[in-house]
Amino acid sequence: MTRIRKLVAGAAAMMLAVGLAACAPSNRTQTTPSAGAGATADTFIFAGSSDPVMLDPSMASDGESFRVSRQIFEGLVSVEPGGTKPVPLLATTWTSTPDGLSHTFQLKSGVKFHDGTDFNAAAVCANFERWTNWTGLNQNENITYYYNKLFRGFRNPGEGKTTGIYEGCDAPSATEATIRLNQPFASFIDAMTLPAFSMQSPTAMQQYNADDTQGTEDDPRFSEYATAHPTGTGPFKFEKWDRGQQVVLARFDDYHGDKAKVAKAIIRIISDAKARTQELQAGTIDGYDLVAPADVQPLKDKGFQIKNRPAFNILYLGFNQNIEALKDLKVRQAISYAIDKDAIIRQSLPEGSKAATQFMPDMVNGYNPDVTVYNYDPEKAKQLLKEAGQENLTLRFAYPTGVSRPYMPTPEDTFVAVKAQLEAVGIKVEPITAKWSPDYLDMVQGNEGVNSRDIHFLGWTGDYNDPDNFIGVFFGVKGNEWGFDNPELFSALTAARQLPTKEAQEAEYKKISKLISDFVPGVPLAHPAPSLAFGKGVQGYEPSPVQDEVWNTVTVTR
Repeated sequence: MTRIRKLVAGAAAMMLAVGLAACAPSNRTQTTPSAGAGATADTFIFAGSSDPVMLDPSMASDGESFRVSRQIFEGLVSVEPGGTKPVPLLATTWTSTPDGLSHTFQLKSGVKFHDGTDFNAAAVCANFERWTNWTGLNQNENITYYYNKLFRGFRNPGEGKTTGIYEGCDAPSATEATIRLNQPFASFIDAMTLPAFSMQSPTAMQQYNADDTQGTEDDPRFSEYATAHPTGTGPFKFEKWDRGQQVVLARFDDYHGDKAKVAKAIIRIISDAKARTQELQAGTIDGYDLVAPADVQPLKDKGFQIKNRPAFNILYLGFNQNIEALKDLKVRQAISYAIDKDAIIRQSLPEGSKAATQFMPDMVNGYNPDVTVYNYDPEKAKQLLKEAGQENLTLRFAYPTGVSRPYMPTPEDTFVAVKAQLEAVGIKVEPITAKWSPDYLDMVQGNEGVNSRDIHFLGWTGDYNDPDNFIGVFFGVKGNEWGFDNPELFSALTAARQLPTKEAQEAEYKKISKLISDFVPGVPLAHPAPSLAFGKGVQGYEPSPVQDEVWNTVTVTR
């Protein structure tokens, strides 16, 4: 998922104290089901790390909002279990024209939204038309991140906006909808797996003023629909949201697919990672995400289940080429040779993590197994530093504190491992730390941080199977994070993005990955495998690479 924007991260930070309060013993019994030992429970309780920002997925971009949205809403397509290939959901089949400008979906019939509204082609068009017709504050990237990024504009663009690639939607029958684009978007079908493009009830959106976003781009006030009446077609329907405490969902008995096996699903807000572990051990939650690597074996030893989410991410060490020493390719190569990725994985990353050779995982279209690699070679690193005249190099090394990300579960531990490897080849390291948001993200990506650090940790969790969602995000244009201007790379990424089919794109993205590996903008370190922990009696929860888990198959015994 996208790197957390300031809006989302700020909201999570504001909820920290409240979330910690939710861990207090006096609150624990509020959602604990009354089932005897070994009895089947009618409630599944999962601990989230923060409140959702809001409950309208088209305006969300954070993992906790999407965790809730996946249960309430569905898109036209989903992804195969354990993978990233699109599979039918509300659409049964689809076809695309060779030029990539038209995509026709055959829709499942007999589907109802939670408010009784029919799901049909008119509802599909109503959702697409809603997105393109957003105005004012709703056109801001902080509010509608994914539509901005992928459709790149609006029908009535405001200042600094364009008309984008969406042309229109046709509904020739109740079970057929065609989406027309004015530019090719090869990964359009894959993008439709994102929660941001879920189908929502046109009736409920109109009744509760879904587009009535007030406030400012940095401090928005979302609509009544987005905070109290989200209405989809999913296996669970919204019941209530006690901010800072929990989101409660109830089984939707008229669901068109396999009905949920539990009557209720509850997402409890527990901000502190240690508190989540303690709550699992106490039996007051059934599972949680982002288990600290150090907690995995102790939980296993006590009989708890540990499941790894397939790694669809990248953790990297970024180079700031605004700094004179790092403009030298030999210095960047030297740092690359100094890094022992396998040791970093052993010392600081979850079991199942893989060493990275490039800035996207191997399940992404366009992954190139033949990129230039820089295998651990400290002697070669020393020689390159000598040739560059940088035998006394000192680097300011930035890393975040007080945060755990799917691609970076314990930044402090990973810093210790990398620092030791750099020092072993003669590079002096000055640590620079900052809280995740807004300080760290501002330092790494903002204007004020351009000259405040030399190297840094950051990463990315993929949204869907598209190389542009990885390397296009990182290297598509000149940015503050990397500090380089490489017109050849920028032009190649722009051209590849505009090709009409994924088949046409694959060869081009392989060339681009090789170009990036030769240019060495940073060190792709690893693809960490995030861990989830569950109680002994939880069955039916299978982690997805894109966090696409829907809980209708989950059962719980206590």
